[in-house]
Amino acid sequence: MADQSLLSESALGWSIFALVFLVILSFCWVYIRKYQSRQESEVISTITAICALAIALITSALLPVDIFLVSYMKHPNGTYKEWAENNETRGQIEDTVLDAYYSLYSLLLFCVFLWIPFVYFYYEEKDDDNINKCSQVKNALKYTIGFIIVCAALLLIGAFVPLEAPPNQNGTQWEKMQYLFEELGNNHGVPALSFSISSLTLIGMLAVITYTAYGMSVLPLNLIKGTRSVVYERLENTEDIEEVEHQMENIKAKCEDGRPLSSRDRRNLQEFEDKLQVLQRRGRHLEIAESHCCTKVGSALRPLKILLGVFFILFALLFVVALFISNLDKALHSAGISSGFMVFGTNLTNPLNELLLTLQPVFPLDYVLITVITMYFVFTSMAGIRNLGIWFFWIRLYKIRPKRTRPQALLFLCMILLLIVLHTSFMIYSLAPQYVMYGSQNYLLQSPMPPENNNTWTTKTCDADAPQDECTVTRSYLFLHKFWFFSTIYYFGNWVFIGVFLIGLLVSCCKGKKSVIEGEVEADDSDMSEDEYVH
Repeated sequence: MADQSLLSESALGWSIFALVFLVILSFCWVYIRKYQSRQESEVISTITAICALAIALITSALLPVDIFLVSYMKHPNGTYKEWAENNETRGQIEDTVLDAYYSLYSLLLFCVFLWIPFVYFYYEEKDDDNINKCSQVKNALKYTIGFIIVCAALLLIGAFVPLEAPPNQNGTQWEKMQYLFEELGNNHGVPALSFSISSLTLIGMLAVITYTAYGMSVLPLNLIKGTRSVVYERLENTEDIEEVEHQMENIKAKCEDGRPLSSRDRRNLQEFEDKLQVLQRRGRHLEIAESHCCTKVGSALRPLKILLGVFFILFALLFVVALFISNLDKALHSAGISSGFMVFGTNLTNPLNELLLTLQPVFPLDYVLITVITMYFVFTSMAGIRNLGIWFFWIRLYKIRPKRTRPQALLFLCMILLLIVLHTSFMIYSLAPQYVMYGSQNYLLQSPMPPENNNTWTTKTCDADAPQDECTVTRSYLFLHKFWFFSTIYYFGNWVFIGVFLIGLLVSCCKGKKSVIEGEVEADDSDMSEDEYVH
């Protein structure tokens, strides 16, 4: 009976995970195909982007399975279920989840440090028409070796940085090294992989602060405000064209008597010609937009867009409030900076943490909410990337536009989204620490009752103060929170995230309605990009 219960409950968690796996693959295929260039699309870059993004999303989908399995080991009264009373059985379940994390995180390292860089540099070399395939591969491998060296360095640092001091402080250097190798074997390489993944999430944190925080404000407000009237935009564009043509005629009139134009007039004439080309391209795009059925359908769905925008802004505010309460709790009640601001117990009521704990017993409702949070991160991040573009300091590298994104830009986009999704697990822990650590587990606490000194058993919610053998910590928490200094950086990063969100919200409120063809026509677009456009 116990084995059947174990099998049925484990199968439930993993079967829903398999279903989510298929949905993720479908979503990634549609998402990447939507943005890739029709003229420059490449099979290898498309497959790379789809697979890498899918692996990141699948890794985040493993978190609710991990929480579900540790939660369903216990009854609501705090006692272990019959099939989970054996430590060996619990260990097997935990090892299964740990092996899944091993596999997925190893694949993520492979994507970030080998697969994506190789494909990116391969297509960078392809832009040179005088180079053959063999030289392309050799040059791409040459540049990729640098990423492999960085990955190896991170793994070595994580493997041999001691989390605890050696027991024999007075021992020889060889004995201390022997202790480090023994620890590496006992931990099965978890610290090495954990350090590498945590290092990547620091980059993901920067991407979340830059793109996601801004996207969380700009996406809902754009939905609420809507776009400008395409008829009014066409009229305005026509007037601009007439104005530019008039200015050009005035300049050309200066040389009708045979006198040459001054260098200043020639420069101004060239600027007006460039501006006229942009306005003419803009006019063609506006004409297509006005006649396209999507514009008319969008106008009909305007009330739905407003409701969706209101939902997104309320969800963003809930998210930020929960993050603020969590950080405030750490600031007031944590063990300090040297512990990574770990909080023992729940001191301030966190709405998102309470919501997840309420939904968790009714699986898969919490799974649905985690999926909504993750996809919300993806969509708001994409909104931020589309509005800001991909920059290297003050240099704009790529623009991300539907059906017009180059293979290299697509790989960059995929890498940024991968790192953002990777950071999502840490963000969810910041939002709902108790849920991520223990799920809905309870335990029995024995306490004496005077004056008879009779012992009574009280059911308490599992937290950091709970006995180790009474509450099972999720593999996700153990895997991603081994190094306290990463948690400290995430703590301060969360404050920066809140600040950037509030600034982005203020900026988005002050900006007017966006154009119906926002981002589709810019001065640095090539003529070839005009042929790619399909509204």
